[in-house]
Amino acid sequence: MYLRIPPLLLFPFMLLFGTLQALELKIASPFTDHMVLQQNQEVPIWGKAGPGAKVTVTFAGQKKTTQADKFGKWRLSLDELKGTAKGSALKIHSEGTELVFKDVVVGEVWICSGQSNMQMGASAVPELKDLPVSNIRTFEVKRTVAFTEQDELEGTWKLTGPNSAVALSFAHFLEKQTKGIPVGIILAAWGSSSIEAWMPRDMTEELPHFKTIMAEWDANKDAQERIRAAITKGSWSRNDDIFMRRQSCIVYNAMIAPLAPFACRGLVWYQGERNTRYISGMPESPWYHRVAGIREYDDTLKAWMKRYRQQWNRDDFHFLVVMLPGFGSLLKTGPIMDPKHPASHSWAWMRESQLSALDLPHTGVANTIDLGDFKNIHPRDKLPIGQRLALLATRDTLGQKIEASGPVFHRLEKKNNQLIVHFQHAEGLTTKDKKSPTEFWIAAEDGKWFPAIANIQGNSITLHSPDVKAPAHVRYAFIGKPAVNLINKAGLPAYPFRTDTFQP
Repeated sequence: MYLRIPPLLLFPFMLLFGTLQALELKIASPFTDHMVLQQNQEVPIWGKAGPGAKVTVTFAGQKKTTQADKFGKWRLSLDELKGTAKGSALKIHSEGTELVFKDVVVGEVWICSGQSNMQMGASAVPELKDLPVSNIRTFEVKRTVAFTEQDELEGTWKLTGPNSAVALSFAHFLEKQTKGIPVGIILAAWGSSSIEAWMPRDMTEELPHFKTIMAEWDANKDAQERIRAAITKGSWSRNDDIFMRRQSCIVYNAMIAPLAPFACRGLVWYQGERNTRYISGMPESPWYHRVAGIREYDDTLKAWMKRYRQQWNRDDFHFLVVMLPGFGSLLKTGPIMDPKHPASHSWAWMRESQLSALDLPHTGVANTIDLGDFKNIHPRDKLPIGQRLALLATRDTLGQKIEASGPVFHRLEKKNNQLIVHFQHAEGLTTKDKKSPTEFWIAAEDGKWFPAIANIQGNSITLHSPDVKAPAHVRYAFIGKPAVNLINKAGLPAYPFRTDTFQP
């Protein structure tokens, strides 16, 4: 029995078939001349060709072959590669067509993402002016949005350091640790973007607040039309730019989805300021505050990390989080409106949420508690941030035995009318000004906080106060812009912490 299809109905199928047959050989957007491929990992390579076409990739003595599916999509993986600064050609061949990408090296590849403090240009930080970049390469993703997840993005690998102060500092210090192995930075950052801006839509299944946000977005036809018009035009005003980057999901669609699963060590994340507008919950207005609050950021951050690991299909996809540095702004919801009091609603609570990332394996948090500016949300002291990120990456992903952490709270001991704080990573515990440790507060069970008299004893700190007869809890550096001085032998600052479970 044969099915006869009328010619008028058959024509669209013939047209589609002809289009598929005519697909030219293409490789995914992140692959260009001068690219850096990740060392010591399988390296996925993917693209498009004619349906059923044989595709062969040749690089560094390897030759891998696959076949495009019925839609013309193909993908294969190179075996693990050894790091090298010597450029070679990567070749893709299919049906008589060959693509050749020149000067391809192998090294450490990191995505650097987040909002304005990641986007801040290196030229804004004088200390970064003369950093060598000869062994650093950069792929900067064009800042744009899309209504659906895209397959392609705009960008090209360049023989230069990233135009981001934090990313450049990180790349510089990491390259020094790799001893000649190239560092590749994929820069995908956009000022004032929330974490929700960098989320795929399917995270609505896990995060109720994100489901609410996306439902509101779907119903907002005026906002969609405004953005559609700007994209169609190809350029947009500053107001439109701000409007676009403050939306949820659509930044991810355009700037992250097309990157996966490009082989890289992981992602450096400097974001959180947009999510510090309130301590918990979402206000009804304005619309751009409809994001996770400080107390919800911890679970949101961890869910987001897990989702990216699924996207890259790597459980060891590493995350390095930049802790928000010192800033004196307070929320009006706090029980005390004093920027020097640990019960105020300050950025201290966001830092606690960011530190929850350490609940997951293959994560690190760069401590910036001694940095920042009381009044400026965009501080200039970016060089030490990159240096500390590089230390974490060196220890946790390159396997070098170095001290990459400042003192970390380990346990609390109660002894008479004193509290004893025991630390890890505390060898050579001291203060940078040789004075008594600062920014320790203690409280009894009533939760009334008083500054503590602190003394160093070995790798521990003893605390007491004449105002607290039965001390039970400690908060350290738990204000917006603390004046801290506690460091270890490596000169790295102690991490902020609290031992109580009082709600903000």
